Amino acid sequence: MLRVDSLLGASTDHSLHDRLHHLEHHGAVEVVKIAVADLDRRRLLARTEKGEEVAITLPRDQKLFDGAVLLLDDKRAIVVRAGEQRWLRLSPHSASDALELGYHAGNLHWRVRFDGDDLLVSLDGPAATYAARIEPMIEGGRVTVSEESE
Repeated sequence: MLRVDSLLGASTDHSLHDRLHHLEHHGAVEVVKIAVADLDRRRLLARTEKGEEVAITLPRDQKLFDGAVLLLDDKRAIVVRAGEQRWLRLSPHSASDALELGYHAGNLHWRVRFDGDDLLVSLDGPAATYAARIEPMIEGGRVTVSEESE
């Protein structure tokens, strides 16, 4: 089992790019697919696409991300690839609807981001499960819902 206790950088870093590019041409770059929801974790077990088990234990000041380089030597590299993040777009129809929606999102501990007047909720499961929690607002026409991917 390979143990990784820190990130080397991003696959887009100029200092790493040439070495990664060379290894890619020789089929020596392995990928570890990690669910978007697991990117916030500091400790986890994963497998490369070739089946090697990787134990990741990061310090508090580092966080996994799509393109994180876990290993880079003369013979191979291991790079993180994150799955596609799905979002539930919630569009409140008034300021009071937005305030109530924000209250619910906070109490439900949803991971969110903002896009203009809309609230985007990171989906870790079926969209219907999230929508059910604010069903009165949706049925009352106070919030419009749509799903999208990143």
